[in-house]
Amino acid sequence: MRKLSILVLFLSFITANAQNKSNTSIGENEKLVYTASYNMSGLLTNLAQVTMQTTRVNTGKSNYLRLKCNAATYSKWDSFFKIRDVYEAYVNPSNLKPYLYKRDINEGGYIKKEKYVYSYKKKTIKATMQKKKEPNTKTLKMGSNTYDVVSTLYHIRNMDIEKAPVDTNQKITILFDRKPQTAYLKLLGKETINTKTMGSKECYKIAVNNNTLKGTNKNIVYLTADANKVPVLIKFSIPAGTGQLTLTQASGLKN
Repeated sequence: MRKLSILVLFLSFITANAQNKSNTSIGENEKLVYTASYNMSGLLTNLAQVTMQTTRVNTGKSNYLRLKCNAATYSKWDSFFKIRDVYEAYVNPSNLKPYLYKRDINEGGYIKKEKYVYSYKKKTIKATMQKKKEPNTKTLKMGSNTYDVVSTLYHIRNMDIEKAPVDTNQKITILFDRKPQTAYLKLLGKETINTKTMGSKECYKIAVNNNTLKGTNKNIVYLTADANKVPVLIKFSIPAGTGQLTLTQASGLKN
């Protein structure tokens, strides 16, 4: 019943083959807040809040853009299934290439930590996972377009969607739980979405198809058809059920 983790995995499928493209969409102090809802007995019920934030980090040797995602159930649901998840990635602010990824999840008492360290010189990823036992580390091969579940959330917003024809399909790969996942991204066209925080917005409508998800063209993300490409609505269909993420706050946008 780790629905938010599955949801984050769904989001992570939506990425781009734009590893070296200059960052034109993501600012240094952006904050996006979502309400996560799940279909319970035919009623769409608000269960949790998901917050995505960006900040500039200077280590003394390098500058990074930290991409942080927090997911937490609302307090009234904590006794039923408490979730306190933190995902974060440190990327090159110019092209969004990831250098460090961390995952710290606590879902109904299930605790797990992950850490990926990218080496572009060696073309490897040092991937560490810890549950109840001692940390276990593997060295994985890194492809030309390898991303973690956080950096992928931002790469989609930096790709040239406006240049792609309707019905374009793209095969994509993402590393999750130290395993590569494959999905297919399909541009369905544009649709106008009414949002509480941004008003009525024309959006790109993108479907994500994968064996982990359920149905064809049933998992949809709506990105504003502007320079920021903000995800304002995400509808998901997974084996455990259906639901959506709805944008409720947006600040610090780059454009």
